[in-house]
Amino acid sequence: MKGYNSYRISAPTEFKDIFSHFYYAENRSGETVEKTLLPSYQTIMIFSLSTPASFISKNKEEIKVEKCIVLGPIKHAFNYILPEDAEILVCNFKDDAFFRFFGNAALADDLAMHPDELLNQNCFTTLWSELKNIDSNENRVQAMLDFCQPYLRDRNSIAEQIAAFDRTSFSPIKEISKKNKLSERSLQTNHKKHFGYTSKEIYRYHRFLKAIQIIQNNSCQNIKIDWFDVINQCGYYDQSQLIKDFKHYIHLSPSKYLKFQESICDPKN
Repeated sequence: MKGYNSYRISAPTEFKDIFSHFYYAENRSGETVEKTLLPSYQTIMIFSLSTPASFISKNKEEIKVEKCIVLGPIKHAFNYILPEDAEILVCNFKDDAFFRFFGNAALADDLAMHPDELLNQNCFTTLWSELKNIDSNENRVQAMLDFCQPYLRDRNSIAEQIAAFDRTSFSPIKEISKKNKLSERSLQTNHKKHFGYTSKEIYRYHRFLKAIQIIQNNSCQNIKIDWFDVINQCGYYDQSQLIKDFKHYIHLSPSKYLKFQESICDPKN
């Protein structure tokens, strides 16, 4: 769409275990733009730098982002709205980074909070004011990185092992609990505490994400989707299980996702 611009900004190497990336979008199209964000299982922080943006909650409530909010981990798709002249900058926390920053602050699914409420300080309101007056997104990102350093806690050793584990194929619970002489129940508790989700949840999500990637790759190459091939490659039992995951995460069937994917933003790309 002419006048609508969006792009990713990579995190510097020394912050790769804190932020996966930053995302910027601005709407100069002259009309309101509505997009759907796929689930990412990341916690995000959104700075609204001009006309307030908003998102639609699970209860269909429109929540305006006047300055700054945190949301996540993002376990289900949601719609966000950028009115004319809206401008947003999004920080995508990686793995356990949000909890290293905010401690054991609990975020409920689909519930937005101002980050100042989590730290009981006005520091993010101050940061928001500074970001609005910076002339480039690269400099804004650098300002955020400088700001966050004093707040970061050392990484928990168990969380570090979980983050390094290849969770796309196997659960880390048995192997890491045995290595550290912990019960599986204790490790599951640590997983939820430091990441905001369980090992079982993230395994299911990676299976769904693999299906999304296959569909997108085939679509880009104008290759007809073989749904049974998608089922086999991703480890689904049958077509009904595939459909159940799509409806769980994005409230669409696989075929409807294929039809509407141009309006859907994949946070991993």
